[in-house]
Order: sequence, then C-alpha cells, then structure tokens
Amino acid sequence: MVTQIRVYVEGGGNAKDTKTRMREGFGGFFRVIIDRVRERRIKWQVIACGPRDEAYRDFKIALEANPGAFNMLLVDSEGPVSAQPWDHLRERDGWAKPDADDSQCHLMVQTMEAWLIADLETLARFYGAGFGRAAIPSNPNVEEIDKSRLLPALEAATRDTTKGQYHKTRHAPRILGELDVSRVRSAAPHCERLFSTLLDLIHSPQ
Repeated sequence: MVTQIRVYVEGGGNAKDTKTRMREGFGGFFRVIIDRVRERRIKWQVIACGPRDEAYRDFKIALEANPGAFNMLLVDSEGPVSAQPWDHLRERDGWAKPDADDSQCHLMVQTMEAWLIADLETLARFYGAGFGRAAIPSNPNVEEIDKSRLLPALEAATRDTTKGQYHKTRHAPRILGELDVSRVRSAAPHCERLFSTLLDLIHSPQ
C-alpha cells in the first residue's frame, strides 16, 4: 500500500529561492496527480535538487532515509534514449543502479525544455507579443528533437518578447506550471510513462 510519494527532480539551480520556484512549477505541472493523491490521502512531495548529480545523490539517500515511501527520480536524459531508464543513466552518466526498479526512474527527453515546446499555445500566451513560433522545431514527438536545438530555439523564439529571452530559472518554472499536460503527454512518450506510472501507483489496491 502506497502512503507516500516523493519525487526527486533535477532543476532549480543551486539557490534556495530558485529551487522553491522549480518545486512550485512542478506542483502546477503535477496538479492532476496532486488532486488524486489528496483523494487517496497519500502524502506527496516534489524535491527540487538542483544539478542532476545531486538529484541522483538525494534519491539514493532517500531510499535509505524514507524506505516506506515510493521514491522516484526524474532527470533529463541529455540525449536520445534507446534503453531502459537505469540502463541509459548507467551508460551516459556512469550511475550505478541503486536498489530501485525502473518504475522509480523517469527521464525528461531530451531535456525539460522539450516539455515546454510541446505546448506552443501556452508558450505563446506566456511570452505574448513578439513570440516567434516559427523558431520552434516542428515535430509531433518532441523527444526526437536534439538537445542541442532546444535551448537555442527557445531563445530565438523569445528574444523579442516583453518578458525577454528564455531564462531557465526565471521562466521555466512558471511555464511548467501553466502547461497543458495532456499536450505534453501526447508529444513526449516518457512524460506519458511518468504520468501512467504515477496514476497506476495511486490507484493500486490500498
């Protein structure tokens, strides 16, 4: 019986306030999940860890410190994915698989920015006049867009807006919290996997 879910996410930089903003952004992104855990009286927490190595470290600590919780790691894949999550992270980062299964490891493919461009309507509304939609790569599967194209595309699309050029710690959490999650899930298979895993977990027999 699952009574607590803790999600350790990459992002938020090294400062306390930027980590707080990232946690709040994910709170908006996971609003459907939060509604469900409240209904089931399951404790829920997102922990913004900053750099990816620290997210991995904090997740491993949590497995020992919070053994009664379902602990989950969520990090950028930093490239295309052709293996199971732990295998991908072992090959790319040299991370040894801890005592956790694949349902506890999830990837933002290829970086979180792919999730942002999956919902161009929200992006355009957030940045307003001057948003250059044509600069964003057109691909129904955003996970196929190379990491090297994501940030430059967002910067090019936003540089002439009143909010200014896309900034990872100032803008990303706010956009994340406003995204239409159904659009992201449709455009990013690993995001769909993340939500399906969480919903199955929440609705498993108590």
